[in-house]
Amino acid sequence: MNSSWNRFIYKLWSPVYDVFFNKGPFLKARKELFSSLPFSKGDRVLFVGVGTGADLKQISLSELNVTAIDFSREMLEKSKEKADGEKVVFLVMDAQELSFPDESFDWVIGSLILSVVPDGEKAFKEMARVVEKGGGIVIFDKFTPSGKDLSLLKKLIRPLIRLLGTDIGISFEKIISSSESRVRIKEDRGILLKGMYRKIVLERADGGKI
Repeated sequence: MNSSWNRFIYKLWSPVYDVFFNKGPFLKARKELFSSLPFSKGDRVLFVGVGTGADLKQISLSELNVTAIDFSREMLEKSKEKADGEKVVFLVMDAQELSFPDESFDWVIGSLILSVVPDGEKAFKEMARVVEKGGGIVIFDKFTPSGKDLSLLKKLIRPLIRLLGTDIGISFEKIISSSESRVRIKEDRGILLKGMYRKIVLERADGGKI
């Protein structure tokens, strides 16, 4: 995957994305993802790779200061529709190079983004950089099981899946390996497709928000 291909493929995905990833089990998983997050009124929340804005429907936009970024203009336009006129800052931006100062947000949310960008490790470092000390990082994505190799079938179909704009062979443990001193995992559990999709809640070190 590369940035140019992602921009193209998600332009194609934008009209139909919600049909696959904002209904049924995926919608249930999104609801579960946000049901227990302790947002406080006025919190600064960044959605990295907001896509069509499916997650925006799961929070109280009027009580939070929300910024949403995506690399695809077409996906971002769909996201704006879901904001229902609420004050949300939408920006076209690369998750791997966030244009925000350090510690700009109380929460950073990354749904189905680390398995999409060309460099998930770089994107996660950026997420950890822009969240304040003691702030929360929330990840919802598909990852390989810790310490296990991909099955033969998944290895065979992985190149095809990557052409569709995502990767089924990403290790979250590898992604955070160079950021471990800056984050603490507070929750890590499977919430969809027998644990392939995980809810991971982390805390930026030197604080205690979560």
